[in-house]
Amino acid sequence: MPFDPAVIRASFAVVERRADHMAKYFYAHLFTNNPGVRDFFPEHMEEQRDRLFAALTQLVLRLETPEQLTGYLRALGRDHRKFQAAPEHYPAVGASLIAALRHFSGHSWTPEIESAWAAAYAVITEVMTGAAAEAEAEPDSPAWWEAEVTGRRRGAPDIVVLTLRPERPYPFRAGQYLTVCSPRVPRVWRPYSIANAPRADGTLELHVRRVRNGQLSTALVDDVLPGERLRLGPALGDAGLVPGSRRPLLAVAGGTGWGQVKALLEELVRAPEPRRAVVFLAARDDADQYDLGAVRELVGRYDRLEVLLAAPADRADRETGARLITSRLTERGDWEGWDIHLSGPPDLAPELTGLLVGLGADPALIRHDPVPETFNRTRPLVPSDWFLDQRDVPWINRTELGTGADDRPAAVEETAPAVVDVEI
Repeated sequence: MPFDPAVIRASFAVVERRADHMAKYFYAHLFTNNPGVRDFFPEHMEEQRDRLFAALTQLVLRLETPEQLTGYLRALGRDHRKFQAAPEHYPAVGASLIAALRHFSGHSWTPEIESAWAAAYAVITEVMTGAAAEAEAEPDSPAWWEAEVTGRRRGAPDIVVLTLRPERPYPFRAGQYLTVCSPRVPRVWRPYSIANAPRADGTLELHVRRVRNGQLSTALVDDVLPGERLRLGPALGDAGLVPGSRRPLLAVAGGTGWGQVKALLEELVRAPEPRRAVVFLAARDDADQYDLGAVRELVGRYDRLEVLLAAPADRADRETGARLITSRLTERGDWEGWDIHLSGPPDLAPELTGLLVGLGADPALIRHDPVPETFNRTRPLVPSDWFLDQRDVPWINRTELGTGADDRPAAVEETAPAVVDVEI
């Protein structure tokens, strides 16, 4: 690696506490020195500033694992084509990034630090632009897909099930997610799980929950009608079924996390060798079990599938619902030797992983999309120990890291995770 990761981490720890101010400075510097770039960004920049630091944080966290860093950057580069990012934009972004880091580092900034960041950004540029160029050369890999909304069904007061028909074949695997943009909310992209396995007719299904102040989720749930067109980014994520596994499958889904699990079950039904499958489907209350027709259909088609519904009484608090699902999992006993998939709010996977490991599950067999780290608030953090403890970085938009919890901040969409859907 042509730079010292420790230098990057230490310098980033100096500026992270002023993340919002630094992000504002970065975009002001970028737009002032490159006026035409402003047209590539949403009208409202509040969330975009959060997404900048989400991307930087993910990059810094991967510095010690070059293979993960490269994979993340390649996916980021391929995905950034939907933002119309071109190689000539990268130097401008790099110059503004270093200017912002230098400004907010104060007297701690040194030529060594600037050299390390310049080298790191050169690697970022090389990998991302290389991956984008490779994707451009592929005949079936456009920057985005146009898709017509061919159906919509209200699953619950705040949930809609959309059916989309892409204009050209859309390659994906069960368990992946995609990003969506609507002309109703220009240049705003959000990630959603693909709620079906590949179909012969090429259609896709999305389960969308409206979030308070969520720009795109509100448009999709309340306004978008059949006949309208949406843009889709390429399929992302690797939380699919383990190839070739014959182990029994446990899946736990919360809220619209059911969409991802539904896609996995549809793939399981088609497998040549049947496997036992148990699904715990959790919801806020009975009315929030919005797709029971699809559940019954899958149970009817697959005699080795067992689905257990877990919903607390109406108006019960969220902790009651969490205790219900953990007690149900504990009652079933030993989960040793099971493939396990978790899909739901961001705290679902970390909370249930510890429980399931205690019940015999192999951590290597537990799959879920990336989730936020949990902040250790038991002691003050200083720059030297910021990266030693797990934390919940407050400026990270949780749409980049996992589905939003029901009591999440107002600006966060409930979606499947999209770690790579970050515009930097």
